[in-house]
Amino acid sequence: MIDILAFAVWPYAALAVFVVGHVWRWRADQFGWTTRTSELMEKRILAWASPCFHVGTLLVIFGHVAGLLVPKSLTEAMGVSEAAYHAFAVGAGLVSGAVFVVGVVGLALRRFILKTRIRLVTRPGDVVLYVVLVAQVVLGMWQTIGYSTLQPGVFDYRDSVSIWFRSVFWLHPDSALMGGAPLVFQLHAVAGFAFFAVWPFSRLVHAWSIPLGYLTRPAIVYRHQGA
Repeated sequence: MIDILAFAVWPYAALAVFVVGHVWRWRADQFGWTTRTSELMEKRILAWASPCFHVGTLLVIFGHVAGLLVPKSLTEAMGVSEAAYHAFAVGAGLVSGAVFVVGVVGLALRRFILKTRIRLVTRPGDVVLYVVLVAQVVLGMWQTIGYSTLQPGVFDYRDSVSIWFRSVFWLHPDSALMGGAPLVFQLHAVAGFAFFAVWPFSRLVHAWSIPLGYLTRPAIVYRHQGA
């Protein structure tokens, strides 16, 4: 029953909150649809922590897409051996994870410990977001180091976790696949969907408002007064 709730019910509940939460946020809080930047309060730490967080996030997303959505049969058909895939996955995972950790830790220290005035303008949704992010970082690095690096071959997530993840989006979740996975993989999966559930109520909504118009807008011409 726990496996069904965690791996067959919770993913859809979290995704429903993700969708409905964004609609509600847009309709009820458009003025809050922003990063609520605190750059004016502190720039030194933000200057390196924010780029690390954003670059690390993109790398982590790419790694999860490659690991969860690309079937093992496809990489084998492309001639990529299991050893080569494993070496690349571990190396890329460690690098992207390290960059992401540096960014999250820097932003968390800046907001909750080093700069009191930033903590005073932090909303509850942001606190929950940081808790989920830190949990994901710990669990993700535990997987990469504890299993893929120190115990290669003990557990292959592509034979269970990846198939389960794809089955969720095929609307036929196979919770039994996750029931046999190590606890850290189970917790990482649950926390991953918790991240989607928290997203609409945090500053992450700004990700859907990328200013692509800046790439094509005409140049702004500045003239001296009286010119």
